[in-house]
Amino acid sequence: MTLRLGLIGGNIGASQAPRLHRLAGQQSGIDVRYDLLTPGATGVDFTRIFAGCVRGGYRGVNITYPYKERVMGLLHTDAATLRTMGAVNTVVFGADRPRGFNTDHSGFIATYRGARGDLAPGPVLLIGAGGVGRAVAFGLLSLGVSDLRLVDRDPVKAAALARDLRSLAPDLRTTVSQDGTDAAVGARGLINCTPLGMTGIGGTPLSRAAMTGAEWAFDAVYTPEDTAFLTDARALGLQAISGWELFFHQGVQAWAHFSGTPLDEDRLRADLRAG
Repeated sequence: MTLRLGLIGGNIGASQAPRLHRLAGQQSGIDVRYDLLTPGATGVDFTRIFAGCVRGGYRGVNITYPYKERVMGLLHTDAATLRTMGAVNTVVFGADRPRGFNTDHSGFIATYRGARGDLAPGPVLLIGAGGVGRAVAFGLLSLGVSDLRLVDRDPVKAAALARDLRSLAPDLRTTVSQDGTDAAVGARGLINCTPLGMTGIGGTPLSRAAMTGAEWAFDAVYTPEDTAFLTDARALGLQAISGWELFFHQGVQAWAHFSGTPLDEDRLRADLRAG
């Protein structure tokens, strides 16, 4: 059996998604073909690439930055929360309209629980209100966050996320800012959901000095795994939660949607870590 999958996004040359899904397929005797599809790189835009996947025998695709919100209009989604979230990272093709899921959302919850158990998030600063930021923000709702500071270069985007969150949690305290330094004051958790720190982009969304006083930090970037953001967090004694864990959990859950076959997660983790 051959399963054709793909990843649509920008700056994805270093993605480990192909390897994760090929290793997952090996556990069930499934030959996985996993393509990296970059709109613009060959003069083909996102909509045409996505349509080509629908027609081209793909079982499904992962969607990453900057297309997680844009793909929503091309999909069927069952869950009201997902429609409110407005972002999808996993698409499955079938006889009907493509179906969308967000395993960044469920994967972040699993990542947080794996690192911090039942501890409450406390006041959280979340930098980046795009597709992964929206998924993580809605994950924080499920984890019981009551004070969420949203920072984005586009204040309209951050305000829209705050409004959507409050539609499900009217008592949630939200503030919107373009200044991460001020918003970090009094925050217990610090989260980067921007591309800053990614291989080929570099940088960090928050200075080390601004991280003082927090307890934990999470970076959605996982290539490289040790970003400047997490390196600074560790230097200050914060609990640093790697985006690799989100990559792993969202991938496991995406595989379930794509294949419906069980996984030995410990084996998959070991195989991935083996390089």
